[in-house]
Amino acid sequence: MSQWPSLLAGYEGAEPLPTTINPDGKSLYNPPGPRSAAYDEFPKQFNPSKNGFDFHIYYMPAVAAQAQYAKELHERVRREFPELRIYRLWDKPVGPHPTAIPHQTGALFSWLVVHRGPCDVLVHPNTGDAFRDHTELATWIGKRWPLYEECLRPTRTTL
Repeated sequence: MSQWPSLLAGYEGAEPLPTTINPDGKSLYNPPGPRSAAYDEFPKQFNPSKNGFDFHIYYMPAVAAQAQYAKELHERVRREFPELRIYRLWDKPVGPHPTAIPHQTGALFSWLVVHRGPCDVLVHPNTGDAFRDHTELATWIGKRWPLYEECLRPTRTTL
């Protein structure tokens, strides 16, 4: 038995999906259906008080061109997405992150794919399990950086 719950739960009696190819010759035809709730709300596992995702932008502060780009990227994100909660630009490692990071939250994934320049971006959900959020559930835009994972693990206290 898989450790993962079936993603098809609730679709057990659904009609099989067609195998028809669209006119582009590549993609499959998907019949119209109800709009996914994922467009309007985060999955139940997410902590709504912390936003859905965090975006950690990594750069090398000792490389002047990267530091300048990161500073400009931070300002541009603030101007482009004023509705987001934006943290200050860090010039040193913070928490599990091995380098300086400006820290943004919100739905700017596609914008960062195009505009990240020499920076790399860790994207992770906020489910309340920091270790799992930063490791198993995380994804990267650009290259992957090592994290100091020990500070993400829950500490155990002994009585």
